[in-house]
This record gives sequence, structure tokens and C-alpha cells, in this order.
Amino acid sequence: MTRSTVDTGADTSPPADTSKVKRAAVASFLGSMLEYYDFYIYASAAALVFGKVFFPSTNAAAGTLLSLATFGVAYVARPFGAVILGHFGDRVGRKKVMLVTLVMMGTSTFLIGCLPSHAAIGVGAPILLVLLRVLQGISAAGEQSGANSLTLEHAPEGRRAFFTSWTLTGTQAGFILATLVFLTVANLPEDQLLSWGWRVPFWFSFVVVVLAYVIRRKLDEPEVFQEEQDADNTAKFPVVELFRSHTQDVFRVIACALIAVCGTVFSVFGLAFATSSEVGVSRTTMLLVAVTANVVALVMQPTLAIVADRVGRKPVFITGVLGCAVMIFVYFNAIMTGNIPLIFVGAVVLTGICYSAPNAIWPSFYAEMFNTKVRFSGIAIGTQLGFALAGFAPTIAWTLIGDSRTNWLPVAILVAACCVISAISAFTARETYRVPLKQLGRPV
Repeated sequence: MTRSTVDTGADTSPPADTSKVKRAAVASFLGSMLEYYDFYIYASAAALVFGKVFFPSTNAAAGTLLSLATFGVAYVARPFGAVILGHFGDRVGRKKVMLVTLVMMGTSTFLIGCLPSHAAIGVGAPILLVLLRVLQGISAAGEQSGANSLTLEHAPEGRRAFFTSWTLTGTQAGFILATLVFLTVANLPEDQLLSWGWRVPFWFSFVVVVLAYVIRRKLDEPEVFQEEQDADNTAKFPVVELFRSHTQDVFRVIACALIAVCGTVFSVFGLAFATSSEVGVSRTTMLLVAVTANVVALVMQPTLAIVADRVGRKPVFITGVLGCAVMIFVYFNAIMTGNIPLIFVGAVVLTGICYSAPNAIWPSFYAEMFNTKVRFSGIAIGTQLGFALAGFAPTIAWTLIGDSRTNWLPVAILVAACCVISAISAFTARETYRVPLKQLGRPV
């Protein structure tokens, strides 16, 4: 049943036909899945392999620290990518930028799989690795922002959270795909894994790019954006317009986006920490833990998005974020006990349920803070500045645990603090789930 908009003003919603938004949601899901397959392949390799391949050292912990730092490098590049891609996304169209980000991510990932090791060319190997990682970061800066903007602007009233949630559900699917592919090589003998085994998942990205490109070429630009473009009403300098009219919203998104620290600590640091010699959980077990938690998230995210379309963005987002603040302690404690069933339960509740709430809601929650002229830039810049801390969180966490390599409590406190900041910021936001599309981003 279509939600009435009598109480919110004139009905300015898109046409009732949902064929375009369904196509946009599917394309966003598949494109995001395939793009973040590339991204998470790097995360797995950084945690398990790159320390030995690109940063050989008699001190294994030092090699791991440098490897995790290269994971964070992409997050330094992402704010710059957000400004550039946001500008063109708001000026020339969401679809065109989404095609660029896809090709850039896939090409850089494939080339990482072709890099010679430190043993072959010395310091040139990690330098090339970092340069390609920067390209991955620039690409990721525009991926979700473009998909979220395009899908939200196609979506009917009362279902925006549901349709936009498929972008982040695609991200979880990409995590699952990347982990399953990495599982096929993770149990190879050490010499084979370090010489050629780790490269196979990166080479597979060539197939990924071709499939996603075909899908995205069939997308239509949203009517609301097309109207702005046809009327020559797009912002000439979207970033300037963004900070002129939406400064508070940008900073609100930055603070809300700190919840991403929980995601990178779970997926990258948690893997390196649990499989270290001091803790001793097997690589296969931890990879399966991650897959299980994200399979649950595939179901929970669209379900929680439906709830947010009924009761609002803020209650779902804040409840999930505060749940993460509690469950991060439970999860790391489970790892230290070595109790495998408890590790699985902790991961499912933390990532599959609690973290799924903000993941499902933020594509609509953040996008609805901005108007059409600056929506792409607003989401891109706000999230990427917030995600910057998340990118270096695994490196910071590895430093915080100290020489003992088992002191997880400071890491859990860091994650919990970021969760609390995110929840407070979300609480200050306007509730927008009943606001018509063309009225979003306007003063109350």
C-alpha cells in the first residue's frame, strides 16, 4: 500500500512504477558486491599475507603493522576522491561516475595481483602496492555515494530505506565472496600461498569488472536529477554549495560514520589478532566466522531497512550502534577464550545483527540530509572523512595491544567510544523517513 503524504505536503514522489528503482537496487547491489569484493580481498591479504611478501622482517609483528598501514592508506586518498567524484557526480550524473569507479577499482586490484614481491625488486614493491592502494581508495570514495544517490532518487515514498539498503547489502555480499575465494588459497602450503596463491583472488577481479560494467551501463539517471540538469540548475561548484548550505549535516555524517571503525576492526584487525601466534585461532576458522556473520547480515540489513521505513531512521540506527559498543567486548573476550562456538555467536550478534542496523540505514539516513544538487558530494565527503579513522583503526589497534599481543581491552574501548559518538550525532539529526524526496535537504 502506498504511504499517504497528506500530512507532509504535496505529493512530490516519483511515479508509482518501481521498475527503475528495482533495476537501480539490483545494479547497486551487484556493483557494490563486485567492487567491494576487490576491496575486501585486499583486507584479507593485508592481514594474512602482505606482511611477509612486501614487508619481510625478522619481526613478524612489525611486518603485520606495516601491512595493515597500507590498508589505511586508501582511506587517506578517499576524501580527495570524494571531492573530485562528488563534483562530477552532482554535475554530470551519478551513472557516469559509477562506471568510472568500477573500472578504476577493478584495474588497480588486478594489477596488485601482478606485483613482484619485495624479494624480487626490493623497496619498489611496497611503493607500487601503496600507489595501487591509493587508486582503490579514490574509487571507493565514489562507489557507495553514487549508488545511494541514484537508488534513493528512484525510490518511491515510504520505501527509500529498503531500496537503498541493497547497496550496503551488496557490500556484505562482496565480503562473503572475497572471503570464500580467499579460503580456497588460505590453506595452501606456506611457500605456495606467498608466491602465487594470494594472487589468484586479485586476478579474478577482471571477471568481476566485466560483469559489473555490463550491468551498470543499463542504468537510468534519476528523474529528479535529470530535471535539475535539463533546467541548468545543477550547482557549478557542488562542494562550495555543500558547505554553504549543509555544513552541519556534513559534520553530522562525519561523526555518524565513525561506526565504520567497528567494521574494519572486526574484518581486518580481528583477523590478524585472532590468527597471531600469541592467540592461535586458525585462519580457516576466522574466515568462516566472518562469512557466517555476513551471511546473517544479508538477511538482516533489508529487514532492518523495512523497519526503518515504518518507525524512522534514528531509532534503528542508534540501537544498532549502541549494540556494537557492547558486543565488541563480548567478541574479543570470546576470541581470547578460544571457544569456537562462542566466537561464532559473538560475531553473528556483533556484525550480523547490531552492525547491520547502521549499515542498512545510513544509505538513506545520510542521503536524506542533502538536496539533489549536493547529495552525491554530501554523502561522499561526509562518509569518507568519517571513514578515515576506520581505515587506520586496524593499525591503531595493533599498536594499542602492545608487546603482549593479547591486550584487546584498549581496542574494544576505542571501538565503543566511536560508537557512542556516532549515536550522539545521529540523535541530533532530523528524522526524514516521511519527508518527500524534493523537500529533503530544505530548512525545517
